[in-house]
Amino acid sequence: MEPSDELPLPPYVTKEDVVFALRAIRVHTAEQRADGEHCRKDGARHPCRLHRWGRRVLHQRGLTDGQIQTLVDGGAVVLP
Repeated sequence: MEPSDELPLPPYVTKEDVVFALRAIRVHTAEQRADGEHCRKDGARHPCRLHRWGRRVLHQRGLTDGQIQTLVDGGAVVLP
């Protein structure tokens, strides 16, 4: 994967960006196929570009992987 393949991050992550990032992670989830994990939404190798972008946005906002998983699962986290 080339760095230029990545979607750009917003310069400042707003609450709206957090909502979009969570939606990207939830919609672009992994699906097991005979040849490995693929994105359920677009069929690309998992994690796809939008899933990676969503995680990068939330990491930029200061969230840990555990906090991200809590949000994806529908839990509450205090945003930094």
